Amino acid sequence: MTVSDVSPPAIMWFRNDLRLADNPALHAAAASARPLICVYVHEDGPGAPRPPGGAARWWLHGALAGLDRALANRGGALHLLRGPAEEAIAALATAVGAAAVYRCRRYDEPGRAIDARLDALLEARGVASLDFSGTLLHEPWAVENRSGQPFRVFTPFWRASRQRGAPGQPLRPPERLSFFALPEETRRRFVGLGDLGLEPAKPDWAGGLRTAWRRDEDGAAACLDTFLDHGLEGYAGGRDHMASAAISRLSPYLRFGQVSVRQVWHAVTAARLSERSRASEGDVEKFLAELGWREFAYHLLHQAPDLARRNLQPRFDAMRWRSDERALRAWQRGETGYPLVDAGMRQLWATGWMHNRVRMVTASFLAKHLLLDWREGEAWFWDTLVDADVASNPVNWQWVAGSGADAAPYFRVLNPILQGEKFDAGGDYVRRWVPELACLPAAVIHRPWTAGKEQLAAAGVALGETYPLPIVAHEFARERALAAWRDMRA
Repeated sequence: MTVSDVSPPAIMWFRNDLRLADNPALHAAAASARPLICVYVHEDGPGAPRPPGGAARWWLHGALAGLDRALANRGGALHLLRGPAEEAIAALATAVGAAAVYRCRRYDEPGRAIDARLDALLEARGVASLDFSGTLLHEPWAVENRSGQPFRVFTPFWRASRQRGAPGQPLRPPERLSFFALPEETRRRFVGLGDLGLEPAKPDWAGGLRTAWRRDEDGAAACLDTFLDHGLEGYAGGRDHMASAAISRLSPYLRFGQVSVRQVWHAVTAARLSERSRASEGDVEKFLAELGWREFAYHLLHQAPDLARRNLQPRFDAMRWRSDERALRAWQRGETGYPLVDAGMRQLWATGWMHNRVRMVTASFLAKHLLLDWREGEAWFWDTLVDADVASNPVNWQWVAGSGADAAPYFRVLNPILQGEKFDAGGDYVRRWVPELACLPAAVIHRPWTAGKEQLAAAGVALGETYPLPIVAHEFARERALAAWRDMRA
């Protein structure tokens, strides 16, 4: 429904909350009974938040298109702006005589600084600036230890978070939305979705991503339903196995706010009590703990805004990382000669996503087998993951590298051979993503260099030709990593 410009409008600024359901800012804006102008700002220029990588930009295009369709079904539209956000929003508010700007909070340092500058600009113009919690279960500053200090270890953090009780019930989409009739001179401020250049053109590398994902709020709901029906039962024991259905694939929808963490929480806990699922209490608690790890990442980001650049543990500043462009490129392309690592990196390139266990294995391989700086891997994942998140991505990389909070000890060097044999015992995951090894038997598919000549010939594998030999021997790499760790400590 569109109304005239008699009543001063309210601006609803969507950010990482690209949904209508359980959106506290949108709910409050609708409750104000003011006609809305719904906007998204593609932020650039000095001081802007970390720009999304290529895969996340591709996802963002679909997410914005989906939100625009959802608003169009209510008689409205999503209007796009580009540039420094505080200037764009303040100028729009002045041009339309807005009474208020509504938004959900964000927690990265550049985003918080922009919001603070916008608050000052709006206050000077007599425009109310209202922000809401729409991304997390609890605000990062709300969970503290008994001394009133933030946590650095996950288990006590999660225990304290759970003691705060379950989150509030999700909000339904507003029953009624009215939209402001924009004058033509104001419409000229906006840009088209295609003008943002979010999707690849030449070359168009996103074909596999399009096959794998649906990028709107309805897609998020369908993904959650699929998980409740097929993935939650057995999650605790099956989540590490690549062929298991015990995965949620909700991470990109959470990243862009197409489903809220409250919606997921309550859907999962309700499923445990219904006939819909035979999931155990252990399955539910394990999954909720994964949501808790996401919360912990934002808790850490709030303490250390430069997590993507700086070791959380300063002693790792002395680590002597290697510089090896050839090895980095082999890792990125999935050509290391270790089938599980290569399968994961190829899945990432094809779909913009990777199984969580394989993320750990591939990250450990880069930081420990190759002894390359974890920041190289974090940057690659930032560019290639559709769910690349400003908090989770660096926190997870630092955890694997040993330099972060509650980190896996650096001397824990994951063996990609044994990891494959344990969690992809039949070799199905490797066969899907490394098809040149598809005809090898399971007994040797994770260590093809141990196969006999007749086995290799029968499978059509020529090591060093159709599939690379290992880029580095596991035992040598392990000892080299441990020696570097001992030198750092010394």
